[in-house]
Amino acid sequence: MAEELTVGRLVNTHGIRGEIKILSHTDFPEVRFAPGKKMIVIPADGSPRFEVIVESAREHKGMYIAKLKGYTNINQIEKYKGSMLKVPGDDLVELPENEYYFHHIVGCEVYTDQDADKPLGTITDILQPGANDVWVVKPAKGQDILIPVIDDVVLDVDTAAKKITVHLMEGLLP
Repeated sequence: MAEELTVGRLVNTHGIRGEIKILSHTDFPEVRFAPGKKMIVIPADGSPRFEVIVESAREHKGMYIAKLKGYTNINQIEKYKGSMLKVPGDDLVELPENEYYFHHIVGCEVYTDQDADKPLGTITDILQPGANDVWVVKPAKGQDILIPVIDDVVLDVDTAAKKITVHLMEGLLP
Protein backbone atom coordinates (compact mmCIF):
# COMPACT_ATOMS: atom_id res chain seq x y z
CA MET A 1 0.00 0.00 0.00
CA ALA A 2 1.33 3.43 -0.93
CA GLU A 3 2.31 5.89 1.77
CA GLU A 4 -0.55 8.03 3.01
CA LEU A 5 -0.48 11.49 4.56
CA THR A 6 -2.50 12.26 7.68
CA VAL A 7 -4.50 15.46 7.21
CA GLY A 8 -6.73 15.44 10.28
CA ARG A 9 -8.63 13.65 13.01
CA LEU A 10 -12.39 13.53 13.48
CA VAL A 11 -12.81 14.77 17.06
CA ASN A 12 -16.52 15.38 17.60
CA THR A 13 -19.88 15.89 15.99
CA HIS A 14 -21.31 19.35 15.37
CA GLY A 15 -25.06 19.78 15.56
CA ILE A 16 -27.52 17.10 14.48
CA ARG A 17 -27.22 17.33 10.69
CA GLY A 18 -24.16 15.13 10.24
CA GLU A 19 -21.40 17.72 10.48
CA ILE A 20 -18.13 16.75 12.15
CA LYS A 21 -15.30 18.71 13.79
CA ILE A 22 -11.86 18.03 12.34
CA LEU A 23 -8.60 18.75 14.14
CA SER A 24 -6.35 19.66 11.23
CA HIS A 25 -2.94 17.97 10.86
CA THR A 26 -2.07 19.75 7.62
CA ASP A 27 -0.49 23.02 6.59
CA PHE A 28 -3.04 23.22 3.77
CA PRO A 29 -6.51 22.85 5.33
CA GLU A 30 -8.08 25.11 2.69
CA VAL A 31 -6.93 22.59 0.06
CA ARG A 32 -7.57 19.36 1.99
CA PHE A 33 -11.07 20.28 3.20
CA ALA A 34 -12.25 22.00 0.00
CA PRO A 35 -15.59 20.89 -1.49
CA GLY A 36 -15.16 17.83 -3.70
CA LYS A 37 -11.91 16.65 -2.06
CA LYS A 38 -11.65 12.94 -1.35
CA MET A 39 -10.18 11.64 1.89
CA ILE A 40 -9.76 8.22 3.45
CA VAL A 41 -11.24 7.60 6.89
CA ILE A 42 -9.27 5.21 9.11
CA PRO A 43 -11.84 4.32 11.81
CA ALA A 44 -10.58 4.37 15.39
CA ASP A 45 -12.39 1.10 16.14
CA GLY A 46 -10.35 -0.81 13.56
CA SER A 47 -13.22 -1.33 11.12
CA PRO A 48 -12.44 -1.14 7.38
CA ARG A 49 -11.23 2.15 5.93
CA PHE A 50 -13.44 4.00 3.48
CA GLU A 51 -13.44 7.06 1.27
CA VAL A 52 -15.45 10.24 1.89
CA ILE A 53 -16.00 13.38 -0.16
CA VAL A 54 -16.14 16.85 1.40
CA GLU A 55 -19.40 18.62 0.65
CA SER A 56 -18.48 21.78 2.57
CA ALA A 57 -16.14 22.90 5.36
CA ARG A 58 -15.46 26.00 7.38
CA GLU A 59 -13.00 27.02 10.04
CA HIS A 60 -14.41 27.40 13.54
CA LYS A 61 -12.39 28.08 16.71
CA GLY A 62 -9.17 26.52 15.45
CA MET A 63 -10.87 23.46 13.95
CA TYR A 64 -12.74 22.71 10.77
CA ILE A 65 -16.40 21.77 10.66
CA ALA A 66 -17.08 19.59 7.65
CA LYS A 67 -20.15 18.22 5.97
CA LEU A 68 -19.36 14.95 4.20
CA LYS A 69 -21.44 13.76 1.25
CA GLY A 70 -24.01 11.15 2.24
CA TYR A 71 -24.00 11.96 5.97
CA THR A 72 -27.17 13.80 6.94
CA ASN A 73 -27.55 13.22 10.67
CA ILE A 74 -25.54 12.88 13.86
CA ASN A 75 -26.19 9.12 14.18
CA GLN A 76 -24.44 8.38 10.88
CA ILE A 77 -21.24 10.27 11.74
CA GLU A 78 -20.95 9.97 15.54
CA LYS A 79 -19.38 6.48 15.43
CA TYR A 80 -16.37 7.87 13.54
CA LYS A 81 -15.19 10.20 16.34
CA GLY A 82 -11.45 9.60 16.89
CA SER A 83 -10.90 8.37 13.33
CA MET A 84 -7.99 9.65 11.25
CA LEU A 85 -8.33 11.36 7.87
CA LYS A 86 -5.69 10.58 5.26
CA VAL A 87 -4.95 11.28 1.61
CA PRO A 88 -2.78 9.29 -0.81
CA GLY A 89 0.93 10.06 -0.45
CA ASP A 90 1.12 11.32 -4.02
CA ASP A 91 -1.59 13.95 -3.37
CA LEU A 92 0.94 16.60 -2.38
CA VAL A 93 0.40 20.34 -2.46
CA GLU A 94 3.18 21.94 -4.47
CA LEU A 95 5.58 23.86 -2.23
CA PRO A 96 7.49 27.05 -3.03
CA GLU A 97 11.12 26.72 -4.10
CA ASN A 98 13.49 25.65 -1.28
CA GLU A 99 10.65 24.28 0.88
CA TYR A 100 10.28 20.54 1.47
CA TYR A 101 7.98 18.07 3.13
CA PHE A 102 9.38 16.49 6.31
CA HIS A 103 9.06 12.98 4.89
CA HIS A 104 11.26 14.02 1.94
CA ILE A 105 14.02 15.29 4.27
CA VAL A 106 14.03 12.60 6.97
CA GLY A 107 16.27 9.78 5.77
CA CYS A 108 18.53 11.99 3.62
CA GLU A 109 22.30 11.59 3.95
CA VAL A 110 24.09 14.79 4.94
CA TYR A 111 27.50 15.71 3.49
CA THR A 112 29.67 18.74 4.17
CA ASP A 113 31.11 21.05 1.55
CA GLN A 114 34.56 20.24 3.04
CA ASP A 115 34.23 16.45 2.49
CA ALA A 116 31.70 15.54 -0.21
CA ASP A 117 32.70 11.84 -0.19
CA LYS A 118 32.11 10.98 3.47
CA PRO A 119 28.58 11.35 4.88
CA LEU A 120 28.21 13.27 8.12
CA GLY A 121 25.13 11.18 8.98
CA THR A 122 21.44 10.66 8.27
CA ILE A 123 18.59 13.03 9.15
CA THR A 124 16.37 11.26 11.69
CA ASP A 125 14.11 14.08 12.87
CA ILE A 126 13.18 17.71 12.33
CA LEU A 127 12.75 20.06 15.28
CA GLN A 128 10.76 23.29 15.10
CA PRO A 129 11.99 25.40 18.03
CA GLY A 130 11.10 28.79 16.61
CA ALA A 131 12.77 30.97 14.00
CA ASN A 132 13.98 28.09 11.82
CA ASP A 133 13.79 24.31 11.66
CA VAL A 134 16.65 22.19 12.98
CA TRP A 135 17.61 18.86 11.39
CA VAL A 136 18.73 16.10 13.75
CA VAL A 137 21.59 14.21 12.07
CA LYS A 138 22.60 10.77 13.37
CA PRO A 139 26.28 10.08 12.60
CA ALA A 140 27.70 6.54 12.25
CA LYS A 141 29.00 6.92 15.82
CA GLY A 142 28.79 9.60 18.45
CA GLN A 143 26.02 11.92 19.49
CA ASP A 144 23.43 13.55 17.23
CA ILE A 145 24.37 16.71 15.34
CA LEU A 146 21.89 19.58 15.16
CA ILE A 147 21.92 21.44 11.85
CA PRO A 148 20.02 24.75 11.66
CA VAL A 149 18.04 25.08 8.42
CA ILE A 150 19.36 28.49 7.33
CA ASP A 151 20.81 29.68 4.03
CA ASP A 152 24.35 30.02 5.43
CA VAL A 153 24.37 26.33 6.43
CA VAL A 154 22.18 24.42 3.94
CA LEU A 155 23.86 24.64 0.54
CA ASP A 156 22.08 22.01 -1.57
CA VAL A 157 19.07 19.73 -1.12
CA ASP A 158 18.51 16.88 -3.56
CA THR A 159 15.49 14.95 -2.27
CA ALA A 160 15.49 12.61 -5.30
CA ALA A 161 19.05 11.46 -4.50
CA LYS A 162 18.38 11.73 -0.71
CA LYS A 163 21.53 13.89 -0.44
CA ILE A 164 21.97 17.20 1.35
CA THR A 165 25.14 19.31 1.38
CA VAL A 166 25.78 21.65 4.30
CA HIS A 167 28.46 24.11 5.36
CA LEU A 168 29.44 23.52 8.98
CA MET A 169 29.80 26.82 10.75
CA GLU A 170 32.05 26.99 13.80
CA GLY A 171 30.43 25.42 16.83
CA LEU A 172 27.98 23.14 15.03
CA LEU A 173 29.85 19.89 15.69
CA PRO A 174 29.72 18.55 19.26
